[in-house]
Amino acid sequence: MKNIIESIRKQYPVSDLTIKELESYLTPCSFPKRYQLIKEGIYCKYAYFIEKGILRAYWVVDGEEYTTSFGAEGCIVFSMDELYYNKKSEEYVETLEEVEAYRINIRDLKNLMETNLELCNWGRIIHQNEYRRLHRSHKERLSLPAKERYEEFQKQFPEICKKVNLKYIASYLGITLSTLSRLRSKRQ
Repeated sequence: MKNIIESIRKQYPVSDLTIKELESYLTPCSFPKRYQLIKEGIYCKYAYFIEKGILRAYWVVDGEEYTTSFGAEGCIVFSMDELYYNKKSEEYVETLEEVEAYRINIRDLKNLMETNLELCNWGRIIHQNEYRRLHRSHKERLSLPAKERYEEFQKQFPEICKKVNLKYIASYLGITLSTLSRLRSKRQ
């Protein structure tokens, strides 16, 4: 739980009492590489706090995968559709390497965020940060050339750049794999 607690407290000063309350709902679990934690069109019923490993979220449109985000140690992963709208997920989340995590039932997470002010504020902060990331990503796709988009990605996700298949990064950046390969070869 070290990475998870550190990440939570980095975003909002959550007390030991709140951490203990949250831990009482968590179940440890692990997943192999390329495991789908969340699937489009299915109720997952869980949120996952990631202790170790890397994941990606993606949509499938006309049979093609489009990476929408990445997650790593300390993040929480869940279907927003399920948590907030009681609807089936519209995206997939898969592990890109072996993952150690803790799961919590969506209903329990929702209840904790409604009854514990610290967790409510932590949830607000993570969503503010995610909104900002999405907003910046959208703006960069519209306004920056591929080279600068990749440079910004490297600043934001240095570990992802080292470990993740380039086709996922290219998809996230909205560029072709060959363009990304050329950009990377020029930097070396």
